[in-house]
Amino acid sequence: MIYLDYQATTPLAPEAREAMLPWLGGPETTGFANPHSPHRSGRAAAAAVEFARAQVAALLPAGGRVVFTSGATEAINLAIHGSGARRLAVSSIEHAAVLDCARVVDPGLTLLPVDAEGLVAADAAIPAGTGLVAVMQVNNEIGTIQPVEALAKRAHAAGALFLCDAVQGAGKLATPANADLIAVSAHKLYGPKGIGALWVRDGLDLAPLIRGGGQEQGLRSGTLSPMLCAGFGAAASLAQARMDGDTALVRDLWQRARGILGRWTLNGSADRRWHGNLNLRLDGLDVARLMSDLRDLAFSAGSACASGSGRPSHVLRALGLNDSLSKSSIRLGFGRYSDFRELEDACTRIEAAAAVQGV
Repeated sequence: MIYLDYQATTPLAPEAREAMLPWLGGPETTGFANPHSPHRSGRAAAAAVEFARAQVAALLPAGGRVVFTSGATEAINLAIHGSGARRLAVSSIEHAAVLDCARVVDPGLTLLPVDAEGLVAADAAIPAGTGLVAVMQVNNEIGTIQPVEALAKRAHAAGALFLCDAVQGAGKLATPANADLIAVSAHKLYGPKGIGALWVRDGLDLAPLIRGGGQEQGLRSGTLSPMLCAGFGAAASLAQARMDGDTALVRDLWQRARGILGRWTLNGSADRRWHGNLNLRLDGLDVARLMSDLRDLAFSAGSACASGSGRPSHVLRALGLNDSLSKSSIRLGFGRYSDFRELEDACTRIEAAAAVQGV
């Protein structure tokens, strides 16, 4: 299997796996201890959690605190519901975690449009009375990098908080220094699934989403997993150390793939993008047939969260593509552990399979 679905999830870094093992626990160790217990084993587990928290915080701006969650979806829900905002403005290409949550809070929410390249205007109008603006850093389907710092300034000028879904950007790009709330996920930066975090600016009070024992600074009750925290922390630290190298690698991979699939049309900006994402379309392509013909290639027709729905991508429709063009698009994702020869082989086979369809 050649894996080309890095937007859905990334491989677990060996360093993250090693950091997790001591906390997996078993009857012959004390690594299973509850980090909220007062005894020595519990305090050791708590120390591991706090060490991991500092590692994750190093990826995020100074002047805030990190709240561990089960993932970015919970972090986003905590941010939106916990902020108390009742009028919201979000980009039209946000992940469903933002869009669906925002619509519950504000059924009449403002959708900030994108241009044909998938970019929100840096001077987008924020309606008066808006309490929270949410724009993602890097789009999960087309890889466009949004002008989030400029949009945060616009939000603040309008008296609103700014939430950034940095799931696809954290560990790859510097996170926005002037956001109020930032959501991140471990398994999108070579860490384990089942853990994420919400960064909360100092001085900002949120209402808890989950109530119970008052863990996680009173914002997120429930017993933390030192194992998951340790894996997240190690992955975050490694991402910070390898950021420049990872960026250079994916740029080279992107150029190699783009060269082979040169007749395909790129979805999204060619310049303002994370190059680990290559979303392409070929008019008339039967994507379902393509994926069936290439079952040993792991690639996507869009967001993993919406796979199987049969609906055209709301992201591609926001770019102005009709349903036919949206449904003739594929997404290739690559990263730190991708192999150049495997990528070349995959792209060559995708091109050949498309040619067999006569497109």
